[in-house]
Amino acid sequence: MNNKERFIEIYKQMIHRDGSEKLLEFLLSKNSDFFDAPASARFHGNYDGGLVEHSLNVYDCLKDYLSRERVQSTYGLKYNEESIAIVALLHDLCKINCYKKGFRNVKENGQWVQVPTYEYNDTLPYGHGEKSVYMISGYMRLTREEAFAIRYHMGFSGSEDARNVGAAFEMFPLAFALSTADMEATYFIEGKK
Repeated sequence: MNNKERFIEIYKQMIHRDGSEKLLEFLLSKNSDFFDAPASARFHGNYDGGLVEHSLNVYDCLKDYLSRERVQSTYGLKYNEESIAIVALLHDLCKINCYKKGFRNVKENGQWVQVPTYEYNDTLPYGHGEKSVYMISGYMRLTREEAFAIRYHMGFSGSEDARNVGAAFEMFPLAFALSTADMEATYFIEGKK
């Protein structure tokens, strides 16, 4: 099963909220490059299909994190499968249609050569996590905790005020869990390939 098929299978199996079908239709449409886009221009997942692969990696990492005994018994974190799938699979919708293929010059063995690259061009500069929340909300309602989890999934590595990140993590533990899963997927599973 390829990443696109796996994403669609998990999505259809776990997400049943009103509007979810329309959101999936958009993701599959010619108006979205979600299944072909990279996850970044130069770092993790910087290849065709990197975004869907990253979304699935975050889903797997979040499921694993939330299944840990300590997380469940000591921290009391328990979320339904739909919320887990929504925040993990959809946290980076903000990257849809933002990367364009291009070239850059690099020196190899003393010679300048053109190598393929991605250029970032966001035509709807609404931020990162907040843009994903905005895009999802156009199709289906998010719970407050889901919205905060997606909004603050960059954690302290984002450009947000650290006090807001800390407050969001305290008030909405799913935000911390998603941020942890996102970092684990980014730095340990994907890294710079």
